[in-house]
Amino acid sequence: MSKAGGAQRMTAEERRVIFASSLGTVFEWYDFYLYGSLAAIISVQFFSGVNPTAAFIFALLAFAAGFAVRPFGAIVFGRLGDLVGRKYTFLVTILIMGLSTFIVGLLPGYAAIGFAAPAILIALRLAQGLALGGEYGGAAIYVAEHAPNGKRGAYTAWIQTTATLGLFLSLLVILGCRLSMDKESFEAWGWRIPFLLSIVLLGVSVWIRLKLNESPLFQKMKEEGTLSKAPLTESFARWGNLKIVIIALVGLTAGQAVVWYTGQFYALFFLTQVLKVESQTANILIGGALLLGVPFFVIFGALSDRIGRKPIILAGCLLAVVTYFPLFSALTHFANPSLEAAQEYSPVVVVADPATCSFQFNPVGTASFTSSCDVAKSALAQRGIPYSNVAAAPGTVAEVHVGEITLSSFDASDDTDGSRRARFTKALVHAVEEAGYLPADPDTINYPMVVAILFILVLYVTMVYGPIAAMLVELFPTRIRYTSMSLPYHIGNGWFGGFLPTVSFAIVAATGNLYSGLWYPVIIAAMTFIVGLIFLPETKDRELHPEGS
Repeated sequence: MSKAGGAQRMTAEERRVIFASSLGTVFEWYDFYLYGSLAAIISVQFFSGVNPTAAFIFALLAFAAGFAVRPFGAIVFGRLGDLVGRKYTFLVTILIMGLSTFIVGLLPGYAAIGFAAPAILIALRLAQGLALGGEYGGAAIYVAEHAPNGKRGAYTAWIQTTATLGLFLSLLVILGCRLSMDKESFEAWGWRIPFLLSIVLLGVSVWIRLKLNESPLFQKMKEEGTLSKAPLTESFARWGNLKIVIIALVGLTAGQAVVWYTGQFYALFFLTQVLKVESQTANILIGGALLLGVPFFVIFGALSDRIGRKPIILAGCLLAVVTYFPLFSALTHFANPSLEAAQEYSPVVVVADPATCSFQFNPVGTASFTSSCDVAKSALAQRGIPYSNVAAAPGTVAEVHVGEITLSSFDASDDTDGSRRARFTKALVHAVEEAGYLPADPDTINYPMVVAILFILVLYVTMVYGPIAAMLVELFPTRIRYTSMSLPYHIGNGWFGGFLPTVSFAIVAATGNLYSGLWYPVIIAAMTFIVGLIFLPETKDRELHPEGS
């Protein structure tokens, strides 16, 4: 087809393909993101053997484990998709995802079976990550290979809505469960209900996908005997294609990934863990922003059919680089004004010999943090209190300044019963609470402004994510498309994006600065903007052929 395809109306078959592919993928993302939406509770249920800050970071690491294996799932299922077919591959992936999620709902916690609980949980997350590594490429390619030229951006953008809709669905189900019972019941057992409900969604998804036919381009290659016999070799052992894979990763998917996860997951973690907004309220705020933002996936996808994929995606990365710090600062101002005022009028400052200060990231809970600097910073980090650092003379005992109040820390190496640490912590907590370092007060939250800021963050997500499926499909030849596009997408989203909440939260806990975690997405997005601007080709006018790109 030519560009005239842009004037065609969507056929009934095309609508069915988009609906079936998208709905199944929504359910799969729902399964995957339940864990992230319930990370705070899961940290208590499965990682209660360590302190609260370490437990939350450890829970995020388990969350990230699912992302870590996504590239391996991309290789396994991408190869299968190029050898066997798009349809059957994403039937397998959804079965793995759905069953793994259902089992999480049945899994006993740390209190019941000890270390076996987090071990099994991580194994299930790995299975989910492998499945998701094969899911996205299959759905995106399936829709793109049914779409006419001039419409691929608009058609595949529906697949791009599925990740956000899956997150929104998970938040909605969690909210419904929270509202139907008291807080204690939900945290004790009610959190399992959304996981158990996934078995129903699995049945619906499998039924829908069984009704689909194979992609016409793949079917034609199969009939003509032109399928790739070694998709891994063709994709990654030949420099011509490998070069495109590298450009797609560094100049496209890495930046898209960090913008995506900052705008949705890190924003949620920032509200709940840094600004101390109550979880139910934070979920409603994020859900509202997501609902407002979803149509823009299709808007930017369709716009990319007219002006190109590259300018829209790179503009989203650049806006993130320029505005993330002021946007998150504004989020603090409107979500927890007392925290902002406390930082301005009663700043917390740790005055200590830098040589005695350790990196405050201890996910397995083994470090003791006994120096006077470590005692002070550990107490602050565990309670999410922002602080700044001032270097003191060598050998100086660390002090914590809370406005005009000064608290002297101590060396805890001989504090065998923990009594001195308990007294110091009690005095410190009292001082910071008196200074205004408190959880967000629901009566002082400016809800419209918070939703507006979150919507801007989601809008950046729609810019970088809406057109990307069409661009990835168009970058690679049909015979090795599933394998070639899946790997850079899942390295970008699985590693650069998936580890963002963990890395950013750990940076905040270690440095004491509320906004220091933003340096990670800002640097990655800037890298993608520069590399993409120089090396990434525009693809919107490329035609898809059974034998090539």
